[in-house]
Amino acid sequence: MKVKKQITQLTPYQPGKPIEEVKKELGLSKVTKLASNENPFGSSPKVKEAIQQELAFLNIYPDGYSASLREKVANFLNVKEEQLIFGNGSDEVIQILCRAVLTKESNTVMAAPTFPQYKHNAVIEGAEIREVPLVNGEHDLDEMANQINEDTRIVWVCNPNNPSGNYISKERFLSFMKKVPADVLVVSDEAYFEYVEAEDYPETISLLDTYPNLMILRTFSKAHGLAALRIGYGIASEKIIKLIEPAREPFNTSRIAQAAAIAALEDEQFIKTCYEKNREGLQQFYAFCEKYQLSYYPSQANFILIDFERSGNEVFQYLLENGFIVRSGEALGFPTSARITVGSQEQNAEIIECLSKMIEQKVEVQ
Repeated sequence: MKVKKQITQLTPYQPGKPIEEVKKELGLSKVTKLASNENPFGSSPKVKEAIQQELAFLNIYPDGYSASLREKVANFLNVKEEQLIFGNGSDEVIQILCRAVLTKESNTVMAAPTFPQYKHNAVIEGAEIREVPLVNGEHDLDEMANQINEDTRIVWVCNPNNPSGNYISKERFLSFMKKVPADVLVVSDEAYFEYVEAEDYPETISLLDTYPNLMILRTFSKAHGLAALRIGYGIASEKIIKLIEPAREPFNTSRIAQAAAIAALEDEQFIKTCYEKNREGLQQFYAFCEKYQLSYYPSQANFILIDFERSGNEVFQYLLENGFIVRSGEALGFPTSARITVGSQEQNAEIIECLSKMIEQKVEVQ
């Protein structure tokens, strides 16, 4: 069988090791996963009630248009229902955009390192990839603007950025938008929006009228705790949504996911609590880094990237053998770092204690 040449250049996405696999492999009774930026506090009790009610209808296809969820999100964000597109996670909306917009004659601009699915999907479509290195963990927006030419179709802005956790301020974002040609789509990926603390973070939804070439991505996988159900969405002008909708698969979000997302939006107190606990958790990691003089990026998300000045794979392996799953920076473009999801206060304290022993004992990992 012959496949696209560009497919042979890619490797499948490698998720973090499952907890049960690590327990079995290493003979551990307790394993804590802090690798995939999931919400350690689960999801709202309202979500579980909504899911229970949907279990009687598993034989019926979901609403392909996500009408009830569409109405709920539109009212929540104060946008028109026609300005929304839903996907099997925001990852699928990225895929839809690439499928609808990119060709082998076009190019797409992004930071590096950043969320890998921008590049992955663009490569599949045969587009030229223009990567601009981060500067101190932040998007170099000036150089990204310089990389745009007549063949550029999409510019990806991950805000906050994954894996660094940095954010782009309103002033910088507006300055960048003014430089981008009107026929180039700017995608502001805001997967960690609910965790952002910075007061000067851009309110992008209010910019949609001014910049019809702007699209915003958000998800229910992170703060809302619905990662297992895979549901996210895009917000843009009615024109953009209408143009890309044909690239969306029918029935691409399940009825359980739709019902759960509706319920999640109804529990704002749950999100507030998760936000506050996440900020407290980050302070635990900041104090740890300052104690051992470790470099890190202040995070606006629910993870932190820490430079241990040694192989990220070594740190990963040491933690794995001690019952903690994290992401090695070597797979993320930061070879001497590890990305750690902020857990509960207890989980944070436990992994910090483990890391402290590694540093103090100068542990060598085989």
